[in-house]
Amino acid sequence: MTIPNTFPITPELVASHGLKPEEYQRILDLIGREPSYTELGIFSAMWNEHCSYKSSKRWLRTLPTKGARVIQGPGENAGVVDIDDGDVVVFKMESHNHPSYIEPYQGAATGVGGILRDVFTMGARPIAAMNALRFGAPDHPKTRHLVSGVVSGVGGYGNSFGVPTVGGEVEFDERYNGNILVNAFAAGLAKADGIFLSEAKGVGLPVVYLGAKTGRDGVGGATMASAEFDEQIEEKRPTVQVGDPFTEKCLLEACLELMKTGAVIAIQDMGAAGLTCSAVEMGAKGDLGIELILDLVPVREERMTAYEMMLSESQERMLMVLLPEKEEEAKAIFAKWGLDFAIVGKTTDDLRFRVLHQGEEVANLPIKDLGDQAPEYDRPWREPAKRAPLPANLVAEPADYGAALLTLLGSPNQSSRRWVYEQYDTLIQGNSLQLPGGDAGVVRVDTHPKKALAFSSDVTPRYVEADPFEGGKQAVAECWRNLTATGAEPLAATDNLNFGNPEKPEIMGQLVQAIKGIGEACIALDFPIVSGNVSLYNETNGVAILPTPTIAGVGLIPDWSRMARIGTANDGDVLLMIGPDGSHLGASVYLADVLGIADGPPPSVDLFAERRNGDFVRSAIRNGQVTACHDISSGGLALALAEMAMASGKGIKVSLETSKGPAHALLFGEDQARYVVAVPADLANFISASAEGCGVAFRRLGSVGGETLDVDGVLSLPVAQLRSVHESWFPDFMDGELPTAAE
Repeated sequence: MTIPNTFPITPELVASHGLKPEEYQRILDLIGREPSYTELGIFSAMWNEHCSYKSSKRWLRTLPTKGARVIQGPGENAGVVDIDDGDVVVFKMESHNHPSYIEPYQGAATGVGGILRDVFTMGARPIAAMNALRFGAPDHPKTRHLVSGVVSGVGGYGNSFGVPTVGGEVEFDERYNGNILVNAFAAGLAKADGIFLSEAKGVGLPVVYLGAKTGRDGVGGATMASAEFDEQIEEKRPTVQVGDPFTEKCLLEACLELMKTGAVIAIQDMGAAGLTCSAVEMGAKGDLGIELILDLVPVREERMTAYEMMLSESQERMLMVLLPEKEEEAKAIFAKWGLDFAIVGKTTDDLRFRVLHQGEEVANLPIKDLGDQAPEYDRPWREPAKRAPLPANLVAEPADYGAALLTLLGSPNQSSRRWVYEQYDTLIQGNSLQLPGGDAGVVRVDTHPKKALAFSSDVTPRYVEADPFEGGKQAVAECWRNLTATGAEPLAATDNLNFGNPEKPEIMGQLVQAIKGIGEACIALDFPIVSGNVSLYNETNGVAILPTPTIAGVGLIPDWSRMARIGTANDGDVLLMIGPDGSHLGASVYLADVLGIADGPPPSVDLFAERRNGDFVRSAIRNGQVTACHDISSGGLALALAEMAMASGKGIKVSLETSKGPAHALLFGEDQARYVVAVPADLANFISASAEGCGVAFRRLGSVGGETLDVDGVLSLPVAQLRSVHESWFPDFMDGELPTAAE
């Protein structure tokens, strides 16, 4: 067999495709000859880290992925979880880190577009989106530009498409100066009997191209996402895709309409590696071959080569295996929506991946080996050193507790994110019950009179760096806790594991230990991982990001009239803390932002206490006994109380007289498994007795009322002052009123 080659395959060309010499030798051994240039591109696309997970899949297999409600776990475009009444929720989180640093608007926009396609490819209508964003230091000269571009991109795509953004995270740290993180989440609703998978079935059936035309944007994007950055970063700009949310909205409607006809046998989003990955995955999963004729692919640019067409990551495209007798009906649907519909190939029975272009065969490869034979590494790893314990009595108390709290409220990472989320449409579709700013976003299930879904995204990177195992556990626990704080039953999670170069044993050690912690927490909390993404090589000039294993979760609220919020306490309500007194200041924001110190281990996570305390709080919420609820996390009890006071506009009076330990640990300690709940005064004794009977630690803190946050003998601040400080940092930063290091 002779396949024409347009470029000689040199070691330099192999290296430029992200393939190591031993990986190229593996290709030679598999196919018994030198690959064509197009075939080299195909292998590069399928074997890069972004698509093959070659450094992480050994460890990903250890995560719990099954559960009583899990219908579809990892391996498809998104996970599927049962929410009763024949309904399912379909969800996933993915990264678009490298593209968003190179071209922030389009990088973030196409990240949103890609995750939405993952959801509606499964047959679900998207109902909610979130994003977890990490940027460099606020005084870095590029940070403001990147924040502006990314937030505009997220809003520009999501708002135009018509999906509410209901939650997420925005944080700053100098370790993200050269490599920001953009993790996009989407969830959709479907019927349990209406889920579509990507496994091709049947021989000789048409392979159909759907959606927008193919261009040169994004060629090599997946390979670029699997490499470190260096000084030549600007040269990678052409690898960033360009999105069109209005085309995607049409694609959503056309696909859902087509799925109702029974025409779809298998369907796959064209995401990373575009036509290559979608075709190979569909065929390989179904133990079938695929033949593609590139001359039939709709293109928007002239003289595109086979290599460019196979590796293009142009957006808003799908690949489908179709029932032949439904061809005309399907074509008419896509014509109605103004989208391309083209039969570009067929399924075969020979397990080969054939690509034809201009009358020549430019690729002929074993389709199963493209995925199944991708390299899998058991990379050496080193367990990170443990930090020495940091007793609270060795940590300096603030000279002024009120000033310390205001410092936290007005800090880059604890200030209000209103500037960000007000640029997103949080109300479109008319089902949003809780908006960003609380513990979790909540959206009604519009096919049911009472049911709602809660969504949260969480990780504390400073914990993960200090102790990846405990940090991994804490990311899961906080997500689970935030869902619980609304009254939701946490169902399942998706992960986005963002780390540096896995070829460095210390970085690989962070990844391994974090996965171990995540797995332990998911098992203990019955919170399986049903989908996810791994993003490695997040480094620039050898400087890695903070290890950031983001966890996004979904919870079910059977009756949203009994849902809890952060800011709905009534005057005269009693505040109770569920969980132990604060004592742990290691790796806390008090230490970092008030004292300017990064020291000590993160708080340990007692998963049994998390489960016990969370189940108790959820039960109280569902019984109608709680008027407001908030979990305690970064900033400890003091920040939780301030956030509740600001959300309600009501004052809070708290006494610590009966507490043990130093006041700064009680107020700013970040011990886990804790909540603040507001309950009617006539129920306070009953709730307290119930907690005691369940073995749940609790403390009566004080009451709601007035206009001041008053912690007896320690601090007293007007709620209006708290809100002013809390709300001002982000607008001031984006208006250029805070100087950068270059100014």
